[in-house]
Amino acid sequence: MNSTAWGKKNAAKALDMFHQRRKIIQCILLIFLLLTIARLFQLHIFHKDFLRAQGNARSVHIVKTPSYRGMLLDRRLEPLAVSTPVDAAWIDPRRLNPSDKKLHQLSALLDIDVSQIKEKQQSNPDKAFIYLKRWLTPDIGEQISALRIKGVYTQREYRRYYPAGQDVAQLIGFTNIDDNGQSGLELLFDDLLRPVPGKKRVLEDRTGHWLEDIENIQVAHSGQNITLSIDARIQSLLLKELQETLDKTEAKSASAVMIDIITGEILGMATAPSFNPNLRNERQGSAVRLRALTDPIEPGSTIKPITMCAILSRSKYKSNDIIDTSPGKFKLGAHEIKDVRNYGKLSVAEVLTKSSNIGISKMVLDMRPDDILETFEQFGLGSGPTLGLPGENGGQLEYHYNDSTFHASYGYGYGFTITPIQLAHAYATLANRGVHKPLSILKLSRKNIPKGQQVVKQEIADEVLSMLAKVTEGGTGRRAAIPGYQTGGKTGTSRLVGSSGYDDTRHLSLFAGITPLKNPRLATAIVVEEPQEGGYYGGLIAAPVYAKVVSGALQMLNIPPDTEE
Repeated sequence: MNSTAWGKKNAAKALDMFHQRRKIIQCILLIFLLLTIARLFQLHIFHKDFLRAQGNARSVHIVKTPSYRGMLLDRRLEPLAVSTPVDAAWIDPRRLNPSDKKLHQLSALLDIDVSQIKEKQQSNPDKAFIYLKRWLTPDIGEQISALRIKGVYTQREYRRYYPAGQDVAQLIGFTNIDDNGQSGLELLFDDLLRPVPGKKRVLEDRTGHWLEDIENIQVAHSGQNITLSIDARIQSLLLKELQETLDKTEAKSASAVMIDIITGEILGMATAPSFNPNLRNERQGSAVRLRALTDPIEPGSTIKPITMCAILSRSKYKSNDIIDTSPGKFKLGAHEIKDVRNYGKLSVAEVLTKSSNIGISKMVLDMRPDDILETFEQFGLGSGPTLGLPGENGGQLEYHYNDSTFHASYGYGYGFTITPIQLAHAYATLANRGVHKPLSILKLSRKNIPKGQQVVKQEIADEVLSMLAKVTEGGTGRRAAIPGYQTGGKTGTSRLVGSSGYDDTRHLSLFAGITPLKNPRLATAIVVEEPQEGGYYGGLIAAPVYAKVVSGALQMLNIPPDTEE
C-alpha cells in the first residue's frame, strides 16, 4: 500500500472519531439543558411561593450608625455631662397595619394609648417617618423590635444625663431631644462635643427590620471629651451655701465665683436657686440663668480696692496722706455723699479699711475720669464678655466728663456696671501682684498657664493687699475671716434701681476677697440679691458665706494654713 492510500485511510478514521466526540458532547449538553429546564420548571411550578417570599424577605439598605456626644468632665475627671444609650420608636404610616393584639402590645410597651398611635398614622398618611416615642430604655426597644410589626421600627439614640444635677446646671447648660447643645457650655462647645455618625450597608426583611450587617461604609466617631477647670466638689459646696443663704435671708438670688489666682482657672461658679437639668420641665424661667455671668451689678464698696490702685498709681496721693472726712457728709451739687459715721481725719489706707465714701470721693475728684475708668478696664471690669458663654453680659463703663457726681460715684461703685465674675477676676489680678491673666473655663496644663499682663505696679498691689488684710482683721469684713488663713477682702452694699431711682429698700449684699493672703490662691466674689431677713449689709450677709465656701475649698485643695490660729 502506497503512502497516499495510507494517508487517506488515516484521515477518514480521524474524521469519524471527531464526529463521535461531537455527538457525545452534544448529548451531554442536551442532558444539562434538559436538567436545567426541569429544575426551572420545578421551581416555577412547585416552589414559586417560597421564592417569592425569599425575594420579598430581603433587601439591602444603607443606614446611619449613631455615636455619642463627648463628655464634659470636671478637673478631677468626674463626669458632669454624659450621653447614655436610648431607643426611639417610629412608624412608617404607609406600611403600618398591625393586628389588634400586636397594636395593644405596642401600646403597653410605649405606655401610650392605642388611639394615639392610630392618630399619628391617620394624620400623616403620606409620610415615611413619624416618631412614636423617644428616650426609651434599650430593653423596651428590644421588646418592640421583637414584635416584628410591619411599619414599626426602633433606632438607637443617645440621651444627655447630668450626674451632678443642679450643682452645675446653669454653667453646663443642656441639650435638646436631638442631643444638640442649647445653653451654657453645651452650646459653647457644641461643635467639639457633637459626634459624627457612621454609615453601614445592612440586609433587611420585607418589613424593614434588620437581618444582618453587610459592611461598614463610614466609621462613626464620638464627640470630643472636654475637661473643665471646674471642681465638682467646690461647685457643690458653693450651691449648698448659697441655697442655705437664700433660705435664711429670703433673698431673691445668690451667686458666687471662685478663681485659682495662679492659673486663672475658674474652680466654681454657681447661682441659687438652681434647677435639675435632667428634668425638661425645669429648663425654664430665671433659674436657668447663671447670674454671675448674665446679670450686671453696681459693685458698691467692693470696687474700692481697684479704685485705690488707680489713686496710688495715677494721682498725688500716698498711703500715709491724710484725708479729712468730717463731718461724715459731703455735699456735691444736689447730691450728698455720706459715711456710716463721722470718721474725721483718715489716712489714705484707712479710707479703704474704714470704707469711707467721702474719703474715696475726694481723692477721685482730684483725678481725671479717664484715670479711674482706664484702670477699671485694665482690671477687666465692664470691658465685655469674659468667657464668651451664651447670654454673658460684659457690663458697662460710662464716661460723664462734666458731671462731678458721677465722677465721684465711680470711686465707691456706682454709675457703672460689671458682673460678679469680673469682680472676682479683678481681685485675682490684685492678688497676682497686679498681673492680669485671662480666665479659663478649661483645665490648663502647667505649660499652658498664661503669663498675663502687668496692669499695676507690684508695690502698689502689695500696698492695697495689706490694706485689705485689716478689713477682715477688725473691720467690716471680720465675718469673712478664716482661722489659720489670712484673708484680705472688701464688703459692699449697693442699692438697686427702682422705678423712681435708687430704692432704699432693695439692696445687693457683696463680699470679694483673697485667701490666703501671703501666697494667694483663691479669689472669690459673693453676691446676694435683695436679702429680706438678718440685714442687708455685705459684712452681715455675704461675708459669712465667703468664710464658709473658701474654708471648705481650702481643705478640698489641701492648701496649707499661712497663719497661727
